[in-house]
Amino acid sequence: MNYPFTTEQFFNVFTNYNQAIWPMQIVAYVLGLLAIVFGIVKIKSSHRIVTGILTFFWLWMGLVYHIMFFTTINKAAYIFGGIFIIQAIIFLIFGLIKGKLSFGFNSNIYWIVGTLFILCAMVIYPILGHLQGHGYPNAPMFGIAPCPATIFTFGILLWSDKKVSLSFFIIPLIWSIIGFLAAVSLGVKEDIGLLVAGVVGTVLILIKNRNFK
Repeated sequence: MNYPFTTEQFFNVFTNYNQAIWPMQIVAYVLGLLAIVFGIVKIKSSHRIVTGILTFFWLWMGLVYHIMFFTTINKAAYIFGGIFIIQAIIFLIFGLIKGKLSFGFNSNIYWIVGTLFILCAMVIYPILGHLQGHGYPNAPMFGIAPCPATIFTFGILLWSDKKVSLSFFIIPLIWSIIGFLAAVSLGVKEDIGLLVAGVVGTVLILIKNRNFK
């Protein structure tokens, strides 16, 4: 597959991005941990906290990563950025404001797989990247880069104790395919997990939705 940029330019974007936004990498992990805590502990506003964090991640990636940085080597990133912003708006309106999502601890297969996806996004993904030679700062980082954030999103959605509307996961699914095809072509082998999360996560969400009327 031909791209309007080289592999070196692709990783240079991450280098410039990570250096420019420091210490947002730490903030992203703090937010991720908060999403985990309030995804497990069910209190009155827990669903709003979790979906608010997802909203922030997708808005940040759309505006900052795609539009401000990735467009320097690929003008299609304006489209990607717009799509990510749309997903952020969906989480904002239907998840945060209207409360169409809620979360809580469960020992079923959906919760277990969701936990594995979350662990993959926050821990396994950066370790695999480092082993592939994609260490910080020239690497996609959790919460602020599309691929690990998408894996995390599927993990959190599998924690939902309500029916998950298609609007919450269709864009993440599409990105899991686009991101996988592009990243693997560019040597980001850790993004195999992105495709797994997108496909397996979608199938499990659809099966789980059948349990809700």
